Amino acid sequence: MRDKRPVDELSIEELEKILAIRKREEREKRLDRMKRAGRVVLPEATPTTAVPSAPIPQIPGVTIPAAPVNTPAAPTYAPEPARASYPATPQFEDENHAARSAERSRFWKNFVNQSTLLVEGLAVVGLLFLGYQLISAQTKLQEETASAQAMADQQRLASLPTLAPTPQIQLSAVVLPGGHILRDNGEVLFNIDEIPVSLRGMVADQIYVPISARPPATSETAAQINIPQINVRHTIVPGIDWEAMKLGVGMLMNGVNPGDSSGNLVLSGHNDIYGEVFRDLDKLVVGDQFTVRTQTQEFTYTVTGSKVVDPTEVSVMDARGGATITLISCYPYKVNNKRIVIFAQRVGSGGGAT
Repeated sequence: MRDKRPVDELSIEELEKILAIRKREEREKRLDRMKRAGRVVLPEATPTTAVPSAPIPQIPGVTIPAAPVNTPAAPTYAPEPARASYPATPQFEDENHAARSAERSRFWKNFVNQSTLLVEGLAVVGLLFLGYQLISAQTKLQEETASAQAMADQQRLASLPTLAPTPQIQLSAVVLPGGHILRDNGEVLFNIDEIPVSLRGMVADQIYVPISARPPATSETAAQINIPQINVRHTIVPGIDWEAMKLGVGMLMNGVNPGDSSGNLVLSGHNDIYGEVFRDLDKLVVGDQFTVRTQTQEFTYTVTGSKVVDPTEVSVMDARGGATITLISCYPYKVNNKRIVIFAQRVGSGGGAT
């Protein structure tokens, strides 16, 4: 059926195909006219050499006439084979047009696909790079913000007034002075086991206090104790920590002086190490008297009682009313799991001058 669509509705491929068909028809018509006019030269036939026939067999009773002699056979011509490079029949452009169009279409499709894939790959790489830049910028901004906040916080803290220091638990509020362990090899250690486990970390820095860290003595500070009944005459060192009692008799730093009208003066010494200053403290009895002097005065005390207590019985160091003194040492001798405590009252209101 003939296609009756107008030319403007046909595609380019259809128009090209129609044009090729028209060209082929026109060529065929021109070739036909040239044949009729004798203008087409057919290929010449090549003569063939006669091949001698085989001898004819002789049959009895039959005479076969001999072939004429010297009569040349009529030459026969075989058509010349067509050249390999040129087809015998005419070829028209429209016959391979569809194949070439399909090949061009596949080429452009592959090119477009590969180009699209390359563009998509570049786009992904670009997005990754932008993401990295964004994360780096965000991290840098956070670091700069944190640094600025820390600096501002330090400035604000510097402008805040200093608070009063938090009260610290004193070693004397936990255990009585003098506790120690004496090993068989002569080694001496502070008895940390006497301090409750929950409080050891709070008072550990008070066990060993350098002598240079103590306040200087004044004219009102206790300087020497003299107990004739047990042959004690020794100077007094501020503090009841381990380093102080290594030097002799230690004094609790509770702010009480011998000349005060009230308060409990507390002195402590070892019984079996570092001079055994208070080894015979348990031999004192009620009524015995001893003296404590300062740089300017001497004060007399009378023993009013004694007591053996556990190392944690720190209440024996509390004030008892009036001007009193408490002497403490480990007990018993070389066992040291208890404390011997001597209580005494000051005699008179001020003591005698030296």
